[in-house]
Amino acid sequence: MNTLFKPKFFTVLKEGYGKEQFTKDAMSGVVVGIVALPLAIAFAVASGVSPDKGLVTAVIAGFLISFLGGSRVQIGGPTGAFIVIVYGIIEQYGLGGLLISTVLAGFILIAFGLLQLGNLLKFFPRPLVVGFTSGIALVIFSTQIKDALGLDIVKVPADFTQKWMMFAQEIHTLNPWSIVITLLTIAIILLSTKYKSIVPGSFIAIMLITPVIQIFSIPVPTIETYFGEISGKLSLSIPDFEWGSLGNYLQPALTIALLGGIESLLSAVVADGMISGKHRSNTELIAQGIANVITPFFGGIPATGAIARTATNIKNGGRTPVAGIIHAITLLFIMLFFGKWAKLIPMSVLAGILIVVSYNMSEWRSFRSILKGRSFDVLVLLSTFLLTVFVDLTVALEIGVVLASLLFMKRMSDIHSMQEPIDSDLIDDYSNIPHEIGIYEISGPLFFASAKEYCEVIKNLGIRNKILIIRMRHVPFMDSTGAHNLKDTIKTLKAENVQIVLSGVNKQVKECMLKNQFEKIIDLNNIHVNFDEALKYANELIKSPKIKLHK
Repeated sequence: MNTLFKPKFFTVLKEGYGKEQFTKDAMSGVVVGIVALPLAIAFAVASGVSPDKGLVTAVIAGFLISFLGGSRVQIGGPTGAFIVIVYGIIEQYGLGGLLISTVLAGFILIAFGLLQLGNLLKFFPRPLVVGFTSGIALVIFSTQIKDALGLDIVKVPADFTQKWMMFAQEIHTLNPWSIVITLLTIAIILLSTKYKSIVPGSFIAIMLITPVIQIFSIPVPTIETYFGEISGKLSLSIPDFEWGSLGNYLQPALTIALLGGIESLLSAVVADGMISGKHRSNTELIAQGIANVITPFFGGIPATGAIARTATNIKNGGRTPVAGIIHAITLLFIMLFFGKWAKLIPMSVLAGILIVVSYNMSEWRSFRSILKGRSFDVLVLLSTFLLTVFVDLTVALEIGVVLASLLFMKRMSDIHSMQEPIDSDLIDDYSNIPHEIGIYEISGPLFFASAKEYCEVIKNLGIRNKILIIRMRHVPFMDSTGAHNLKDTIKTLKAENVQIVLSGVNKQVKECMLKNQFEKIIDLNNIHVNFDEALKYANELIKSPKIKLHK
């Protein structure tokens, strides 16, 4: 158990924690708390629950994920990915069913961690993940059209097609004020991003627009219109359920657990790349599970690691779980003393915030890139995307897991039909290699089942050298997941002034690199057919005054 569950918070304390880092963590925590405030409210409302449930989730789950998690910088709370799931569960099982499903999902996540499945969840192929996230983004966007246009619709259908048909039928009821407020909110968020404002644009939009709406009595729906008074207190409650019906909640619970596990580990991997760290995946899953078991008893909804808030934490100097804990405390104070005023926020402001969130989630560049790739990758991408949008996220996840397994088997069978390495006859004697140059050889396909391990080793080896030659003579093919991971690794090493040279790159691998725009992160002159050419080029880099090789 000690090796499976080792929270980073206690590791940080054991290593020593100083005043200087606490100051940075405290400042970052306050900023992230302010960033999380409008998002927690928006995600809750879009999911069909009152804003206070989003705030409770951000406080309770946010604290537990930072306190017990396996990442130094992960920020937990409600996320956009859960909007579709939560809304669907409430439609079918009610709020009580959601709370029970979340608790069960928490236990499933704990089991995932104890069974050391953290590494396996990270092996989902990238087309699968992009298909999910792009589909979820489109569904979230569609849920905000009613409030963005101010349409007079009492109940929006859950089905994607029926939803848009109703929007078209009721377009005559649109409210021009709602449209203006939505566009103004989007503009404020985009401007704050462009000018790198410390205060998030979503928070600025709420603080500027809400008072204007109240002062001038502008006729637009607010949170109070749909949810009435907002509670600003924490209270413990036990959800009602019958033990005999527990089996009904296993499927939604598994969906929450799988999506939460995937999203939290993806967020942790992204954070690792930003801080050159390494999270503990099984510890992270257990912490996510504990958070989802406890939070519903305070009225909260599902929670997981939030990529955008985690990135904000890192960019503002947060480097330990203390920042995440302070983020939760900040939200608690806001909720207790100012939570009741949340009812005045216009729904069109929240719609503007979530439209921006859905755009950022869409990963349209990755979507477009994968469409240019191998046919099976395209099949996996479009299948999961279309199932998520037009059928159900639960079905998309189930089919996605099957497709991932089939993709794995296909990739393994492809290995035997690939051509021989193009520089296999070259010598492997590295004794005369200059000490500035490191060499690492990848033996096998660089695809979703192996990319993570290879890239971790490359990253750790690369930071110890001025130049790293990556030999790829035994790489018969590379898929979109392998390309994505390798690109991220090269970016990380470039930030450390490490020069990357590739050798033995066959035609198929190079085509994959070009489709994934490797030329944006590595000069094509650094890619060579054989090792002799790569080594000669690396030696020229050592002598070149234009290349910075200091560490």
